[in-house]
Amino acid sequence: MTGPVAPRDPEKARAHFYIMRGKEICGLKQGDGKAVQFIYESDGRLANSAQIVGNITDSRILELLGTVKGFRTLVHSIGVSVEMEHPAEKIEFVFQMYGKKDLYGGGTNLVATLQGDGMEQRICLSDYEWSLDDDVPGQIRFTFDQPERVGKADVRFYLNDGFTAPEDLTEEKVDLHSEEYYKMVQRSLMNLGNTYRIRKVIEKARAGKEVTLAFIGGSITQGAGAVPIHTECYAYKAYQLFQKRFARNNNVRFIKAGVGGTPSELGMIRFDRDVLREGEQPDLVVIEFAVNDEGDETKGDCYESLVRKVLKLPWRPAVVLLFSVFANDWNLQERLQPVGRQYDLPMVSILDAVTPQFSGKEQKRVITKNQFFYDMFHPTNLGHTIMADCLEYLMEICDTSDHARVDSFRQGMTEEEVLEQCLRGEPAIGNSFEKVKLLDRRDGYEGASMREGGFDATDHELQCVEMDQDLCTTPEFPYNWMYDGTKPDRAFFELTITCRALFLIFKDSGEVDAGTADVLVDGEFRFTADPHVNNWLHCNAVLVFQEKETAAHTVRIQMSGENLDKKFTILGFGYVE
Repeated sequence: MTGPVAPRDPEKARAHFYIMRGKEICGLKQGDGKAVQFIYESDGRLANSAQIVGNITDSRILELLGTVKGFRTLVHSIGVSVEMEHPAEKIEFVFQMYGKKDLYGGGTNLVATLQGDGMEQRICLSDYEWSLDDDVPGQIRFTFDQPERVGKADVRFYLNDGFTAPEDLTEEKVDLHSEEYYKMVQRSLMNLGNTYRIRKVIEKARAGKEVTLAFIGGSITQGAGAVPIHTECYAYKAYQLFQKRFARNNNVRFIKAGVGGTPSELGMIRFDRDVLREGEQPDLVVIEFAVNDEGDETKGDCYESLVRKVLKLPWRPAVVLLFSVFANDWNLQERLQPVGRQYDLPMVSILDAVTPQFSGKEQKRVITKNQFFYDMFHPTNLGHTIMADCLEYLMEICDTSDHARVDSFRQGMTEEEVLEQCLRGEPAIGNSFEKVKLLDRRDGYEGASMREGGFDATDHELQCVEMDQDLCTTPEFPYNWMYDGTKPDRAFFELTITCRALFLIFKDSGEVDAGTADVLVDGEFRFTADPHVNNWLHCNAVLVFQEKETAAHTVRIQMSGENLDKKFTILGFGYVE
């Protein structure tokens, strides 16, 4: 057995700080057959990890972590170790720098081959010939010999002379059965609301009838930060807790429809396809977009439209609004909770639960940010557990309230009649899109016709997500239209459609061969769709037009003049008749 490589300067005890400490990792099988755990460090994530894990407060250090040039000024070497059940297994560690011109292919890769025995390998930055295209620290990858292997990883930065770091933080094990933990979970109940529909779901489960729980949201609902993602995510854990407490004979079914990096603007369009697929009729739907909707150009209209869309389904499912939180103690619950108040819906706030004790306002801290957050956006396994426990607490309180009865009155009406009256009233923010539908190559619309032009190819390099209990991934919007850069004489797509609102869904990409496209409505330029604004592979929904009356319009999507040799993918459209 080969031991770890000794550091180049073992005689010198260098200052250091961790960016990962005891973090769970798991190699998930990729399309090329490799088993990989990705950890993204761009867009401020690396500095945030230094703050949360390494206790770094020095603004100069945090600023240096934002670029490769600064990173090289600060960091002398990287120490990395992985501890696994099978210590002889090998793992490849890569810290990839992103390039200026070629995002994924132009930067330097720092590489080490480890064994899962917990021994640290040191990567010395001076051993590398650095790329001229280096821009920012990009991502960490752990590649395993076999898929679904689980381990715990430490990554720390040893600093160059002249830099100091605080002492390593010490953390106590989180006691999930303590009084302080229970009080923290209790704080998550922002609004109990009208519990009638939830109580009906509980009674149905207890009676042994089949019950379906559905979860729709962004990357946290997808399970990001959970290792492994399909069984350690909050949605799966909440479903298991509900099954254990209320069900008989495994009569609870589970739908998970989280898509990373996407807001309710896209969620409302894909709800029918991803949640109501194949005739599904979920009894309870948890909606989680409180950290994804910052870029929602409708400022909550899409969110409320989705909520109303679900509440108005013929079988009257229960709806729970879940407000997750980022590591900077932020979410959009102040913007979105008026929607829950309008329909008196149960609301659960993870921000309200955990942030008071992060700040030290509590006498005894239950959990640190490092223990709760995997990165600046996503929870750890423990964080996902807390989210699931908060949802279970809501269910417990609903169960102890009055049982669902036809004669359960409030203000002279049954609870269901009260909700239906609210739905007939004015919305809190807006209901412009509650009847939105998806249009793509498979799902047509009789009020639409199109000329594909040069957009006649199909893109197979798509954002893929883990649905339901699956570890294997499902591609998003496979029935698309792609311009592949080879038909400059037909570099357009034209849609004639009769509707009052239209969304374009297009593919974001960090690839150098992706180009921009101009969007015109009835011959008038509206905007340029740029796949590099977000610069990573995911789905982007943009409002093309919204009018009071339904009318016929011609929408032309054409490659920008200098991008005729580039690629652009129309994933689909959302329309309101």
